[in-house]
Amino acid sequence: MYEEFTQDRIAQLRIQKGVSARDMSLSLGQNDSYINRIENKKALPSLSGLFYICEYLGVTPMEFFDEGNVRPAFLAPLVEDLKRLDAADLAHIAALVKTLASK
Repeated sequence: MYEEFTQDRIAQLRIQKGVSARDMSLSLGQNDSYINRIENKKALPSLSGLFYICEYLGVTPMEFFDEGNVRPAFLAPLVEDLKRLDAADLAHIAALVKTLASK
């Protein structure tokens, strides 16, 4: 179950980042087919390999495994900014988000 999710999630986040599987593999210090083999369900990264992949993709492991968060690298800085707002500003933003999400 998590094997396939992991492989698919790496592909999803890599594509969002706009980088090729080959370039990502080489940037991680691996052979040029490393990410391709993972995404094509022929391999899985080690735990430390997954941590390096998360770092490369700009997500935490928690964000990586959050299935409901389809754009974690975009959402994380936004959440950090939201944390600095007061309650009134957050209420305005929440109303705006609710309106936009219902479209």
